[in-house]
Amino acid sequence: MELRDYVRILHKNWILILVLLLLGLGGGTAYALLQEPKYVASTQLYVSVRTEGAATGDLVQGTTFARQMVTSYVDVVGTALVLEPVIEELNLDTSVGALASRISATTPLNTVLIDIDVTDTDPERAAKIADAVAQSFSAAVQGTLEQPAAEGATSPVQITITEPAAEPTAPTSPNVRMLIILGGVLGLAAGIGIALLRTVLDTRIHTLHDIEHITDRPMLGGIAFDPNATKRPLIVHDDPRSPRAESFRTLRTNLQFLDVTSGPRIFVVSSSGPGEGKSTTTANLAIALAETGARVCLIDGDLRLPRIADYLGIEGGVGLTDVLIGRVDTPDALQKWGQNDLYVLASGRIPPNPSELLGSAAMDQVLKPLGEYFDYVLIDAPPLLLVTDAAVIGKKSRGVILAAASGKTKKQELSGTVRTLETAGVDLLGVVVTMLPTKGPDSYGYGAYTYGSTHDFEQAPTELSPAKTKPKPKRRARAKAGA
Repeated sequence: MELRDYVRILHKNWILILVLLLLGLGGGTAYALLQEPKYVASTQLYVSVRTEGAATGDLVQGTTFARQMVTSYVDVVGTALVLEPVIEELNLDTSVGALASRISATTPLNTVLIDIDVTDTDPERAAKIADAVAQSFSAAVQGTLEQPAAEGATSPVQITITEPAAEPTAPTSPNVRMLIILGGVLGLAAGIGIALLRTVLDTRIHTLHDIEHITDRPMLGGIAFDPNATKRPLIVHDDPRSPRAESFRTLRTNLQFLDVTSGPRIFVVSSSGPGEGKSTTTANLAIALAETGARVCLIDGDLRLPRIADYLGIEGGVGLTDVLIGRVDTPDALQKWGQNDLYVLASGRIPPNPSELLGSAAMDQVLKPLGEYFDYVLIDAPPLLLVTDAAVIGKKSRGVILAAASGKTKKQELSGTVRTLETAGVDLLGVVVTMLPTKGPDSYGYGAYTYGSTHDFEQAPTELSPAKTKPKPKRRARAKAGA
């Protein structure tokens, strides 16, 4: 993925990331407050060798001996020899092992010093234990470990307490600030990780970048999601100045400049599956094309689940199927819609063999005169992955315009659709992304369509306002297509 993909993921999941960040900060704070504070008291010992009246060489040898021995003395601090007297002296309710886990003894490199640190929840007790351990260790080394052979002689090793333990004034743990920061980092990492995982597991298309990974065909347009699309599917007619209507005009412009071979402009509009907005896209595109003065024929080629007649409010009982079986002539089945040169050929009655009818020679005889007379012929076809109708009729047209719903169409479905068209030898002219969100990282620049204000539209001259009433369709208007 590219940098912009990561930015889009963070933008899209910022609420999740923020929630987990706050939870991490809260968890770190709660954990820090629940921890019992601990204090550390320290003392320091100096190890030397008695060399009264010795020469300089003896002094050097004594210092070297002390350095060698001090590393072993460090391990002695945590033994029972040293700690049992401490437990008895301070009357501690603990074992040697438990007390040893709270004591740390170290020696700086190339020195004869021993640093003893004692950790305890009580600062006063920590200091007492540190002093008692120092005293007990000194007695153990001088009286037991390094006891002279001659009776009454002095031990050659001398332990001196150079820095008695002082009562600590502030706890060393927990580090509240560090725990809070750690909790925030973990929460942030969890949020980003879950956001990336959601993106990886999400197989739906959302952006143009997703489509570019599947096909190199151009994206002809993006149609915004409208929750009221079922109530007013013909947005170009019902609300011609809305941003969504402008997106259909953008699609119209891109369609007009498609680099296709010369010949009739017959286009099939289909999708991978149902409910992706192919029928509303076809109808609105036809209206937008007719607005330019072009002669447009809209054919409902979905002979299984026709929708065009319902959207346009025309009679759908007589249409394409009647023309294909020879019951009605093409001009008699065409119905004029609106005030422009837009003619509609409804689906007619649902036949038992849609694929055979659409692939028949009769379909060629219907499309040929329509392609010669009309500037554009748009055919609304069934989904490609469910039936072969769209691929069959696509062979008789310039190619297929594929509608893909953002957040609904899966990548494998779109990929399968592209392979189906390639196998059938049908050109994929481009993709129209429908149901795009109007806000967020997956939106498609609909702010560009808000030039002017609603107030300006309301104050527009009457003669420039769109018709407020929907023109009644003429059921048997003749378009002179082949007549």
